[in-house]
Amino acid sequence: MILYPAIDLKDGQCVRLLRGEMAAATVFGDDPAAQAAKFQAAGCGWLHLVDLNGAFAGQPVNGAAVESILARVTVPCQLGGGIRDMATIGMWVERGLARVILGTVAVENPGLVREAARAFPGRVAVGIDARQGRVATKGWATETDVMATDLARSFEDAGVAAVIYTDIDRDGAMQGPNIAATEALARAVTIPVIASGGVSRMEDLIALRDTGVIAGAISGRALYDGAIDLAAALAALRG
Repeated sequence: MILYPAIDLKDGQCVRLLRGEMAAATVFGDDPAAQAAKFQAAGCGWLHLVDLNGAFAGQPVNGAAVESILARVTVPCQLGGGIRDMATIGMWVERGLARVILGTVAVENPGLVREAARAFPGRVAVGIDARQGRVATKGWATETDVMATDLARSFEDAGVAAVIYTDIDRDGAMQGPNIAATEALARAVTIPVIASGGVSRMEDLIALRDTGVIAGAISGRALYDGAIDLAAALAALRG
């Protein structure tokens, strides 16, 4: 199972939100590239980046910070937030991003996901953010009647590289991930599923790994707070 350290970007800074609330942001640093370099030095194989402002604006906002990270590290990076057209997808792929994450458009324009997955094989993931199993879009501000499992299943034949599943009520709350819901989703589809939201201690990572079906886990606040030692976690997951 791959561990993805998260760098959430708001106004050019590294932050973590509580349950997706922009007003509940904790700033962890003002040099995202330096933070990315620290994660790489600890041995991570991937980085997970989120343009929080972009998710609300519907277009890239923290592009300069993302580019500074891409220039600083050699590990592959995936990015979500404000990526809603082919031009933006192509721009990020050209600039060295390993994977784009399409969230809001996966609900509003699923054809774009299919088009992008065909144009950029292995470079497109779907971000599914849910409350009580129902998908939320536009930076989690808009709740829909679409069920997370139904949305994931609709992309089974699209060629997407991964599904990133976030339980919004767990995100940033340090209360543990929703393992049951994530495992159920992973068993419902053949697309690799990455767990996000609530990973707060080593035991969470081990429990996710031990399901045998979850391909990855994203952790942010626990790494910044020191609740999870990144190097130790990577060693444990490799072992």
